Amino acid sequence: MCEPRNDLGRHLHALAVREPNDVFSSPASKPLLNLSPVDSLDATILVDNSIDVLLPSGRGVVSPPLRWDAFELEALIAEHGYSLLVSVTNQGRTGSILYDGGLGRDTLAHNLDVLGILTADLRAIVLSLGHADHHGGLEGLLRRLGRRRLPMLLHPDAWHDRKIVFPTGAEVHLPPPSRADLEREGIEVIEERGPSLLVDNMILITGQVERRTSFERGFPLHQCRHNGRWEPDTWIWDDQAAVINVRNRGLVVLSGCSHAGAINVLRHAQRMTGVEHIHAFIGGMHLTGGIFEPIIGPTLDELARLGPDVLAPGHCTGWKATHEIARRFPNAFVQSSVGTSFHFA
Repeated sequence: MCEPRNDLGRHLHALAVREPNDVFSSPASKPLLNLSPVDSLDATILVDNSIDVLLPSGRGVVSPPLRWDAFELEALIAEHGYSLLVSVTNQGRTGSILYDGGLGRDTLAHNLDVLGILTADLRAIVLSLGHADHHGGLEGLLRRLGRRRLPMLLHPDAWHDRKIVFPTGAEVHLPPPSRADLEREGIEVIEERGPSLLVDNMILITGQVERRTSFERGFPLHQCRHNGRWEPDTWIWDDQAAVINVRNRGLVVLSGCSHAGAINVLRHAQRMTGVEHIHAFIGGMHLTGGIFEPIIGPTLDELARLGPDVLAPGHCTGWKATHEIARRFPNAFVQSSVGTSFHFA
């Protein structure tokens, strides 16, 4: 098995693998770390699987902007990838991070141009995991940014070379990011298995997520190369989310794929912060395909217990799960798109 390779890694691995159960303890009365509440959070979807420029805006959600010459200019690009620009403000202090970079080498930079978004105040880049659909677009962005010694945070397992082996025998390669290429572009690579606080303690990156539910059991078709051999990599330990505590609202949780399981991710955010209420979940829930569609029901049952105010599933959530979320949570569901922006305050 592709396991953490050092003593700290083995220790955290042991902490993160619990005997699964469906009985969750209440969030800790004292937070495990000091995540500072923010006055406001803005998150813009820069890369996602779909785009719809005719979506309505409302309730703090701004759909992709339309203008008179919108169909005469360069269009936004959708692809099988994910990227978010996350900006926080608290008592006059502001900061932004890029969470993931999409798949195509030029897609992220192109969509930033079309949206007219500048990245001069970018404080850090975070990878939710090492799959190519979350880091491929960094190449085009870094060419534009130049050598800025920008820090990039990732879990050390993100360097694994991986593939998916389907029951038909078909295989899909999932190449990792290149450390040499990143460092050549001036990126300061920071490896961390545990949680991290960024932007003046206003953004939590969860690090390795505890796996506690009985139904979120990883990705059995997933493998990684270790010592020259392909081995099972079911748990995908590098999957990590971003968490922001919006004052008087609750937690906003951003997840690229939720390979740890969407419920595990949300419960982990509660335990880490000591904050019970989930205000919003934005991102991928990995409920697509024959392996994961059977857990749509229990996942949504747990979501109902959590009671988030906003649900904006994207990327790898899947058609069936997205439509079931829209049906079961009509007041919370937001159909998002490349270019959709969220404002929470």
